[in-house]
Amino acid sequence: MSVFDYRRRPAHSVNVGGIPLGSDYPIRLQSMTSTSTMDTEASVEQCKRIAAAGASYVRLTAQGVREAENIGRIGEELRRQGVNIPLVADIHFNPKAATAAATVVQKVRINPGNFVDPGRTFKQLTYTDEEYQSEIKKIETALIPFLELCREHKTAIRIGVNHGSLSDRIMSRYGDTPAGMVESAMEFLRVCMARNFMDVVISIKASNTAIMVETVRRLVKAMAAENMDFPLHLGVTEAGDGEDGRIKSAVGIGALLSEGIGDTIRVSLSEDPELEIPVAETLVNYISKRTGHKSIKGEFAPGYNYEAPVRRKTDGISNIGGENVPVVIVDGTNENVAKDLTPDYFYNDGALQDATFNLVEVDASSSVADVRERATENSVIVLYSNHANPTGEMQAWLHEAMRQGLNNPVIIRADYGDAEADDVALMAAADLGTMLLNGFADGIWLRASRLSVAEIARISFGILQASRLRITRTEYISCPSCGRTLFDLQTTLKAVKEATAHLKGLKIGVMGCIVNGPGEMADADYGYVGAAAGKVSLYKNKDCVEKNIPTEEAIPRLIALIKESGDWVDAE
Repeated sequence: MSVFDYRRRPAHSVNVGGIPLGSDYPIRLQSMTSTSTMDTEASVEQCKRIAAAGASYVRLTAQGVREAENIGRIGEELRRQGVNIPLVADIHFNPKAATAAATVVQKVRINPGNFVDPGRTFKQLTYTDEEYQSEIKKIETALIPFLELCREHKTAIRIGVNHGSLSDRIMSRYGDTPAGMVESAMEFLRVCMARNFMDVVISIKASNTAIMVETVRRLVKAMAAENMDFPLHLGVTEAGDGEDGRIKSAVGIGALLSEGIGDTIRVSLSEDPELEIPVAETLVNYISKRTGHKSIKGEFAPGYNYEAPVRRKTDGISNIGGENVPVVIVDGTNENVAKDLTPDYFYNDGALQDATFNLVEVDASSSVADVRERATENSVIVLYSNHANPTGEMQAWLHEAMRQGLNNPVIIRADYGDAEADDVALMAAADLGTMLLNGFADGIWLRASRLSVAEIARISFGILQASRLRITRTEYISCPSCGRTLFDLQTTLKAVKEATAHLKGLKIGVMGCIVNGPGEMADADYGYVGAAAGKVSLYKNKDCVEKNIPTEEAIPRLIALIKESGDWVDAE
């Protein structure tokens, strides 16, 4: 692995129903049904649409044994119709459902946060070292028979850790941290290694892109330290819908793909599941084109923390660098640009409007020493790359700049030519998001000839928000829907957005059920969660403040809650 040279992380292969992943196999794409798993006909039709879109695998929720068994019937009907896509059962809380599923599906996803440990209660528990080790022993007792059953039926396993569903036991020792997420996975992987059960894929997800990227990097390091090379499933949970959901997914997934991490991906959108596949495909194809590129010479600067980077220290110039939030530069004029998405600077006729500093344009293939001679104390560097692996080359240049003590602010510029708007949003989010998450951008400058100034500004601010570095709009943490969802997720999310989209800076969770809801939206300010058919519970932070509200009353009550808490402002 190398941050500078793109090459896939070595991982052993795992066979999933005849379509292996890992090793030198292509990065596999997948999605999850939003139908009721007990509705065989609807599930079959949705599986067919997902397969036709290009997915390698389809996942279905299995709340209980009857749902797990019915996935087997869904698989039989798909095969009868000539669709042989492997099916994955998604298990929460119910080992009996996992056992039932293991005999009829090609992969079973279990969550270490609730497969053996009881469901999260958000209570602070304490354990002596002896008690803690005794609890870990319970993992072996529960997991080993399941592994042997999967071995017998040639069923693969995904160990899927979610940021919001860590067990109270893990929380007691590690807190709600990347380290806790990694240890949650490693406890299960150590049992798999001891039993020589290697048909295991790991996912370790969060809705916060910075946490997701840090945690996966830490997991890769932890596995390497214990001689493990399990393949990885990537995803940003509860990314939302539309352009924002795509950008958020591309920032997190793209940053890891660009380092060669990832063997299968799922882009989680609050939309029809088959729409996730083209997004995933665009991301994978874009990053994979870097394979075999000319090697980039690079070395980390002293003190740089790869797992959890901090922003490069720079001398602030005007409102750029230093402690300032990253700026947005756009070519053109302030025409038809939304007031709250107005770029910081417009570039026209070879000059930056209203700038009190000078720009020094730098190709990342050039020498840092040469740039030092050109840059003054009042110079802002505009860094770009024409390399097949632009993020690798620009990071190598910036690490060298850190070693040489060049402290001028740096704007990262990326040009996507005449690419379509949807592709630009994904490619720019992957590239610029990588630079932002790694601490290497005091501003971004996106170019794309087919896009208007307003479109470029919107995408640029979306990338900054997805990177958690500059907030310009309401953020929605919404699940992609599945068979557990207790209301029409897409319609509900749209309605919540219409009522609250003007509340800049608030994070609002819209979750279909309580399985992941309270946990995955743990850093949201407010939450709207399906509680039962026709019922919704409202949350403030992690606390449920109103239970089982009739659906028709839920949005007015959410607005009232926001007002009572002092976070409401009227739309202009």
